[in-house]
Amino acid sequence: MRIRPLAVDALIAVALTTVAVLLGQESVKQGWIPLDPLGYALVALVCVPVAARSRAPLTVLLVVHLAWFVYVTAGYWPVVGTFGPMLTVYTVASLRPPRTSLACAALMAALWIYAGAITEDASMASVIGQAVGFSLVLWRFGYVARRTAELARQLKREQDERARREVAEERGRIARELHDVVAHHMSVISVQAGLATFVFGSDPGTARAALGTISGTSGEALEELRRMLRVLRDEDGEQTGDVPAAPMPGLARLDEMVERVRAGGAPVELRVTGTPRPVAPGVELCAYRVVQEALTNVLKHAHGAAATVELAYERKHIEVSVINGPASAGEGVNEGANQARVRTGSGHGLIGMRERAKLYGGAISIGPLSEGGFAVRLTLPTSARAAARGDDATE
Repeated sequence: MRIRPLAVDALIAVALTTVAVLLGQESVKQGWIPLDPLGYALVALVCVPVAARSRAPLTVLLVVHLAWFVYVTAGYWPVVGTFGPMLTVYTVASLRPPRTSLACAALMAALWIYAGAITEDASMASVIGQAVGFSLVLWRFGYVARRTAELARQLKREQDERARREVAEERGRIARELHDVVAHHMSVISVQAGLATFVFGSDPGTARAALGTISGTSGEALEELRRMLRVLRDEDGEQTGDVPAAPMPGLARLDEMVERVRAGGAPVELRVTGTPRPVAPGVELCAYRVVQEALTNVLKHAHGAAATVELAYERKHIEVSVINGPASAGEGVNEGANQARVRTGSGHGLIGMRERAKLYGGAISIGPLSEGGFAVRLTLPTSARAAARGDDATE
């Protein structure tokens, strides 16, 4: 149960007043005059204002020290009135800059020494040591409390800023996912719809096949969108029932993607070299999305051109390539043409490829081939602790 600071300060003020009154009963035994109505009133003025110390620390300190000065000058036992001034010095040190709090600590030390100076047979060396020692200790405790509070606030600000950056990064990731899903599937649907319309009267069988591809593609797109929305609801703390989440697309589903694009009218071939093995889900998704984006561009900009998707499992990395056009898979990318295109502009899909490769410490090259055609090559490390590094992407 949390208690309001004002209520806590009020309880502290009551406790200090009670202790001071009980201690004041020992004044006569200690050789001081007993507390009378004026003495009790001064004790209350020394202790009760502490209830407002958090709201007006400097004002409360001055009021308390003034009341303590009058209390000591009237000849009462000084020890009874020390609790309020000590607490106010700590409070100012915990809430105000060091220069101000040090001056307040010096004020308490001066009044402490004054109380010893007007007392008969007082050991001034002991009085001065107590005045300086108590004042510095209280100031130091308050200063440490203030620094701790400042560091806690700074940590909270840094955590909030980090959370905002993570939210922005997550939004970017979701935007890339949506772009890849919608762009690829809608491109296939658009091509198939055009084909069905063109052959609807002359070749009903082809039209039906195109409509079937549209149905399957749209269903898959909806399923991927549902999966992403389900993930978002889970992250927001919402329950999604007992319906299991569909697995993320991975390398095992490349053949389905190739078949879907092939049905869209683009002759696509899938080649797998090396020994297939499990890799991190994020790496699989990255490779899948890059191939998806590359084949989407084939449907959009080179419809009907042959394309080859190659997946190579190496010892420490995997490599995926999407090549379309007459050039062979072994030709290199024309870097000069790529750099010229970078300066003139780029599409969001190609930018998304670069960001994905960079996220997983991979390297990607994108651009026209020297003998014609276009290629996208992505290399991704499969080690769990692959260091993130910049890519060599060109467009």
